[in-house]
Amino acid sequence: MNPRLFSLLTGAAIFAAPLSVTPAQDAPKPAPKPAADTTPVKGLPVDGIAAVVGDQVVLVSEVLAAVNAARSSGAKVTSAQDLIKLETDILQQLVEAELLVQKAKELKVEANEAELQRSVDDNEKQVRSQFKTETEFKSALKEAGFGSIDEWRKLQNDQIKRRNLQQEVVGKLKRDGKMTAINVTEAEVSEAFESNRAKLPRKEARVGLRQVVIATKPSEASKAKARAKIDSLRAELDKHPEDFENIAKKESMDGTKELGGDLGWNRRGRMVPEFDRMMFALNPGVISPVVETAFGYHIIRVDRVQPAEVKARHILIRPMVDTADERRAQLLADSIATTWRAGGSFDSLSVKYHDNAGGEDKSIPEYPRSELPEPYRNALEGAKLGDIVAPFPMPDPSAGVNKFVVAQVTFLDEAGEYTLKEVRDRLRSQLSEERSMRRLIDSLKKQTYVSVRYDPAKQTVTP
Repeated sequence: MNPRLFSLLTGAAIFAAPLSVTPAQDAPKPAPKPAADTTPVKGLPVDGIAAVVGDQVVLVSEVLAAVNAARSSGAKVTSAQDLIKLETDILQQLVEAELLVQKAKELKVEANEAELQRSVDDNEKQVRSQFKTETEFKSALKEAGFGSIDEWRKLQNDQIKRRNLQQEVVGKLKRDGKMTAINVTEAEVSEAFESNRAKLPRKEARVGLRQVVIATKPSEASKAKARAKIDSLRAELDKHPEDFENIAKKESMDGTKELGGDLGWNRRGRMVPEFDRMMFALNPGVISPVVETAFGYHIIRVDRVQPAEVKARHILIRPMVDTADERRAQLLADSIATTWRAGGSFDSLSVKYHDNAGGEDKSIPEYPRSELPEPYRNALEGAKLGDIVAPFPMPDPSAGVNKFVVAQVTFLDEAGEYTLKEVRDRLRSQLSEERSMRRLIDSLKKQTYVSVRYDPAKQTVTP
């Protein structure tokens, strides 16, 4: 496979990417070398047959469109020879992509239409988000050679569908044992690392931690008040069970309120255990007794049942919390940190105090520092491996108060260059995948008529 397709960190890139446009201000700026930087972008109107693959053709305009998209996305072209190589590589990619599409048709592999539409919508949303105005977006489309948004959208749809087919057929061939792994030696891995070292992006700083998250819990008085409220609603439902949805819209204290408490379809294990057990024990139309969970007090009604899942509604009443409750949680967090630093067992402390209902993991093996929530970034600044940082607050939007986090640093890796050790496994897998793909493509070429007629070096099309 040609070197441009080789990517150590993102996997084999044989699949043709959908054409895209990017804002002019985001386009890579060439280095100040007059002879190298004046290589023009080829226009799209030029046409002719660049290659014939089976009973399909690849047009010169398709090659040039893909080249221009690659350049706008950062492909470096600093000389005429660079442009010739880029065109040659992309023509090869388009031919190989067409071979896979035709194999997909032969095997009657079809794209998942729902997933395809989601991909198309997500792609358009992502592209449009790069522009400040609709005018800027339309201007970029025009510069890229598209006559209208519909023309661009149709091409995006076609390209994404083709990519989906390529991925699906490769997956099927793997599942059917038609694409087997190829062994790669340690020497080959080392050689590939050294020859591609300069192409690797710099790794970003990462940190790992384990944590105990302490929720701010309501006082006994607040819980008693909430319990009295839910009991009164349950009594009202005894008299008027048909009012469940109206009462949920009026009283429930979560995001399902406007939906009349509708939770949709749920399988076992999606809800907290107390709620889950009651929901799956109910017959349709039956209203549950009051159920207490970490979120508060619930009344549940199952509307429909089908194998392995149920459709239910609920009414939730949360005990209210205030600054006094928050202060109590902070003092508990301080106490946990002191016990932990003195040799206390993390497992014991996390079992007893961690807020499982909040959804935060107890252990995060490694995570990009830049993607951590701001309270984590601030608290972990300057922390060393093994440090147990001071408890810090974390907003809890559902309760309107803070939680408190006690965390220990378990992994530290500063930004810098990747080492062979860090990428060895991924690189070995990549090389094996690439060679397996190369063998598949070579096999398809032997089975299919392929005639390449466009020569980028001469910019001519052979009849």
